[in-house]
Amino acid sequence: MTKSTWKLIDSTLREGEQFAHGTFRTEDKLEIARALDTFGVEYVEVTSPAASPQSQRDAVQIVKLGLGARVITHSRCVLDDVRAAIDTGVRGIGLLFATSRILRESSHGKSIQQIIDAMGPPIELALKAGLETRFSAEDAFRSEVTDLVAVYQAAERLGVHRVGIADTVGIATPRQVFALVREIRRAVRCDIGFHGHNDTGCCIANAYEALAAGATHVDVAVLGIGERVGITPLGGIIARMFSIEPQSVAERYRLGQLRELERLVARVTGIEVPFNNYVTGETAYSHKAGMHLKAMMANPGSYEIIPPEAFGLTRRLILGSRLTGRHAIAYRAREMGITFGETELKALTKRIKELADAGELSEEQIDRVLRDWVTA
Repeated sequence: MTKSTWKLIDSTLREGEQFAHGTFRTEDKLEIARALDTFGVEYVEVTSPAASPQSQRDAVQIVKLGLGARVITHSRCVLDDVRAAIDTGVRGIGLLFATSRILRESSHGKSIQQIIDAMGPPIELALKAGLETRFSAEDAFRSEVTDLVAVYQAAERLGVHRVGIADTVGIATPRQVFALVREIRRAVRCDIGFHGHNDTGCCIANAYEALAAGATHVDVAVLGIGERVGITPLGGIIARMFSIEPQSVAERYRLGQLRELERLVARVTGIEVPFNNYVTGETAYSHKAGMHLKAMMANPGSYEIIPPEAFGLTRRLILGSRLTGRHAIAYRAREMGITFGETELKALTKRIKELADAGELSEEQIDRVLRDWVTA
């Protein structure tokens, strides 16, 4: 992977509208688009203007925001959809055809050669209009590799800026993604995008392996919302890449905005941010077990690969559980200006564990036990 050359195409306003709870009002879309731009994504992808009259009006309004991010759309590979996109003023378009046998038979009914013949006029129109143009093979991982190479090379000959590899049903493994992207990288010189669904829980690993194999763009959505169980979550791929190249990720994106961005999308869609969400979840920086607490007090990096401060967050050391240890209790006592001997500390820790067996103690309750021990 070439460091820091990859880009994020945020599809919250396109793929996210396919989420079961993703019915966005115009004002919602504008607020989310601004927040995505503030965070720093390179692309904001919106629903095809051909989908409905309101979708076209919304696309126009988002374009008028004048975002730093490039506003693009995603449409069928047909002339009317391209014309509708051009009319909105978007700066790019992603065109698609299903290439797997199962979808060719159940969707459009075209052979691979018919796909190659049909995609020419829409691509040529998009390029003539000055749009950054991507051609994507839907359901790539149930397609024949020879078919994919044929359509991607035909698209490149037409002049597309990028070809897209879509794991439309979430069937791919990381190893398969790496192998296929590497094969396509050998076949074309243009950029390569990856779009991965999370039906089998592999989308973040798959997105990473796509980049490692030579992909240049990854489709994401805030909280991973999308069709069925959704696609690669923005926060998840940011966490993955930060752990590898923290400085460049911190320079490119306003990481302190991530939690509020996720809360915004959660509010608009009526869902909760998962407690174990990447980086921003309620328990993401909670440490509880005794030996973990001891190590964290000596070096926070002992059990954290991503420092919470990088995202404007704080950690929580849970001292009042039955799993606590004497080092944690001694740490809290020192914060209060109290010092205990080793024998006292062991007895005090035992007492706190006994109390915690009936339920976790709050910091105030722990402090009370420490003070009472001193005055007893």
